[in-house]
Amino acid sequence: MGANTESDTSPDLASAIEALRSAEQRLAVVTEALRKSEERAIAGRLALEVMHEIKNPLEALGHLNYLALEQAADSEKVRKYMTLAQEQMENLSYIAKQTLGFARQSDKPKPVDLVLLTESAVRIHQRAIREKRINLVKELSDGIVAEVYTGEMLQVVSNLIVNALDALPTEGTLRLRLRKRQGIVEFVIADNGHGIPPDQNELIFQPFFTTKGERGTGLGLALSKRIVERHRGRIRLRSSVRPGKSGTAFKISLPL
Repeated sequence: MGANTESDTSPDLASAIEALRSAEQRLAVVTEALRKSEERAIAGRLALEVMHEIKNPLEALGHLNYLALEQAADSEKVRKYMTLAQEQMENLSYIAKQTLGFARQSDKPKPVDLVLLTESAVRIHQRAIREKRINLVKELSDGIVAEVYTGEMLQVVSNLIVNALDALPTEGTLRLRLRKRQGIVEFVIADNGHGIPPDQNELIFQPFFTTKGERGTGLGLALSKRIVERHRGRIRLRSSVRPGKSGTAFKISLPL
């Protein structure tokens, strides 16, 4: 009887294991497709925010061009307007080169100024930051360059910022800290929002786990963890729900 039971059970167990492996493979394919889709969406949102940002310089250029034409007989005034126009053009060039470049998908990692990448991630959520009157505190050390997949790392920082903004009350504080220590880049995104309960800390990076109810997919942090680990880095969480001392901090550590 015992031998018969074992032979009956083994095929079922093998079948279950094979089904689990197949499901894991399908999940990996779907997750990668979602990552690429979200990366493209973030690039689109960044481009949209940049368009809003370049609106004022473009309008200024139009006015300066008009004034130069109106005062064409006065070479001194024309020179003044053209100097001001050159400043606006340099501003536009800076925004285009230093911001939109981070939105491009890259096939291989390349040296990137992480301060500029962080500024680009903030730009994506600038309107939400203004609307909630968030106190944005930036402690970003200059000259920190690391080899990263630009679109992917922009996606990670953007995900963590939006999570912080969701957790923050009006006039809350969002703190971004970037520094280099012993051959490692440490990037911290911290907020003084409602915090994450201790029993959820181990689940927060699991696919499909979310604290946002129907507003969340539960994949943002899971994807972020996967991307950071692809960069041979680590992402860790520290959170508190104590009244008056609540908040959450995510720390990303990347090798230089």
